[in-house]
Amino acid sequence: MIRNRMLQISAAATAIVLAFVGGVAVSQNPPTETKGVKVSPPTALDLGQEIDLVQGRQLRMRVVTVDPGGVVGVHTHDGRPAVAYVVQGTLTEHREGGGVYERHPGESWTEGKGVTHWAENTGDQPVVIVAVDVFKP
Repeated sequence: MIRNRMLQISAAATAIVLAFVGGVAVSQNPPTETKGVKVSPPTALDLGQEIDLVQGRQLRMRVVTVDPGGVVGVHTHDGRPAVAYVVQGTLTEHREGGGVYERHPGESWTEGKGVTHWAENTGDQPVVIVAVDVFKP
């Protein structure tokens, strides 16, 4: 009984260490280049014509396709808040600080100020995402 409990504690401690090391590795060496990614021409609306105090900003929507093995290089959303929605496939998102999220079809999320992240397609089919952001051209 005691031996089983010690094995459980040891396994839990090992899992915590591996999770920490994995999180550190993600934040230390994220890819800087984007590969295997296609982005549709954007549909954009000049927000300066629509809302006071946002001159020079556009509301932009694009369809992003990440091929199997494709990577979206590390980037930030400071000054460029966004929302995204997965249409097809599963995207693995790695956020600075070690957070890793699988994004599945029908799922949406936000990318606001302070978000630094990268993403990859580890599956065998393209990932298709609708991405909308407030952008300064």
